[in-house]
Amino acid sequence: MSSDRLIYLPLGGAGEIGMNCYVYGYGPEGAERFLLVDLGVTFPDMETTPGVDLILPDIAWLEERRDRLDGIVITHAHEDHVGAVGHLWSRLQAPVYARAFTGHIARLKMEEYGLAADILRIIEPYPQMATVGPFQIGFIPVSHSIPESSGIVIDTPAGRIVHTGDFKIDATPVVGEAFDPALWAEVAKPGVKALVCDSTNVFSEHAGRSEATVGPEIEKLVASAPGLVAATTFASNIARVKTLAEAGSRAGRSIVLLGRAMRRMVTAGIETGVLTDFPKVVSPEEAQDIPRGNLMLLTTGSQGEHRAATAQLSRGKYMGLTLKEGDLFLFSSKTIPGNERSVARIVNAFSEMGVDVVDDSSGLYHVSGHANRPDLMQMHTVVDPAVVIPMHGEHRHLRAHAKLAEDSGRRAVIAPNGTMIDLTGKVPKIAEFVETGRTYIDGSVQIGAMDGVVRDRLRMAMNGHVVVTVILDEEDAPLGEPWCEVMGLPPTGRSKAPLIDVLEADLDQFLGRADRKTRRDDDKLDEALRRVVRQTANDEIGKKPEVTVVVSRLS
Repeated sequence: MSSDRLIYLPLGGAGEIGMNCYVYGYGPEGAERFLLVDLGVTFPDMETTPGVDLILPDIAWLEERRDRLDGIVITHAHEDHVGAVGHLWSRLQAPVYARAFTGHIARLKMEEYGLAADILRIIEPYPQMATVGPFQIGFIPVSHSIPESSGIVIDTPAGRIVHTGDFKIDATPVVGEAFDPALWAEVAKPGVKALVCDSTNVFSEHAGRSEATVGPEIEKLVASAPGLVAATTFASNIARVKTLAEAGSRAGRSIVLLGRAMRRMVTAGIETGVLTDFPKVVSPEEAQDIPRGNLMLLTTGSQGEHRAATAQLSRGKYMGLTLKEGDLFLFSSKTIPGNERSVARIVNAFSEMGVDVVDDSSGLYHVSGHANRPDLMQMHTVVDPAVVIPMHGEHRHLRAHAKLAEDSGRRAVIAPNGTMIDLTGKVPKIAEFVETGRTYIDGSVQIGAMDGVVRDRLRMAMNGHVVVTVILDEEDAPLGEPWCEVMGLPPTGRSKAPLIDVLEADLDQFLGRADRKTRRDDDKLDEALRRVVRQTANDEIGKKPEVTVVVSRLS
């Protein structure tokens, strides 16, 4: 009997939406060969991760075993699946497998870090299979909100796994491949040990709508607008970008692409052949000579990103173009939870300009790229796996998805990030728990979420900061009075005197009565001065600030 085992281990994307990173392993326990599916990012916010630029999965566990990593497989080109490839590849150093469009985007990310193009292996869709260590892998075309999205079939000596990636069931996706149930049934025919499945829309009870349904509604809206029309959506949703551009073109409007990501995605679609017959575009400079009623702007920043084109237009101008009273702005997108405030700020800024804003509250101008509850049930039926493993969702999504599978008589297992599942036998079981976390891109460096950098930043933001400077002579006696620099605190407190004066007076009194033993010991002096500042500040303003003590000694 073989001692080899088949394992599944999510390092990101299970228990959250975003930052997808899934490890599959096969071989003797402790010596398995590994396959990584997706290497994505998630995005920071000012409340919990101020100053952070990007959030990546913590790959330390896999990095320690990178000599056993045979390949990195990317399901599609959304940032939460491919965005960390450039940042993290040097720590893993395995070949990257993708389809042509996804590979184009991945290559651009690698080039930013000077990585060689031969790292990337372009694979044609199923039935073509590639050998990657002990695995045979194939890309199964599926509809989603970006071209060439694929599920992954993973064949191992212990059985076949199907990893759906992000998907929806759409027979008319506008751009990209339609969902083909016959193809998926063919993949499933030999038997599927585990279906690792997207859980994003498990709470949506109605069947998903096709991308093709939004086109007529957008056309009517654009055609009826008297002034300039601008619209934003996810730049990666090339089908929607094309639908918007075609609606503008049919209304006699010139199309302007605003934002680097928008231009990059359209260019990638055209160069890889997935985007055909895209309407002619004009540059922002050319647009300034065209009557406003004959323009349609397609902008980045549907989630309220501060530096994107949409936000800059809401603040007045972008690339020489402005919005005015009577213009129309369409959000052809869903606001991701957590981004509501940023989007609302932009909507209100447009409103103050007199711009009419239309969002997706009517359900007419956006459809999701993820499978709703009935579509998940259809996927379960077509693939008919021995076990369903929910992924790509918060814990409540995973739990609801597992229950959905169990209600139809299927076995399911919930595996949040860090939960290693042994799939070798007939019944999946938890093999072990692996420590997982997040890595922050902070400026130009990677830092651990537990390193304390962001925690200190938050504490300073919440509590303010005081720098105390003390000079001591050769006898450890104060040379002059201590002085303070205060940041992020009110100038006066309960005593109505300047806060700095009160702090410096209390510090001077403390130094005057402190014994020489305390003044001689840097650690004791640091702690005592810190305590004085925090207590005085609490008495004066009800806050205990962060304190930095600088002691200079004359030798």
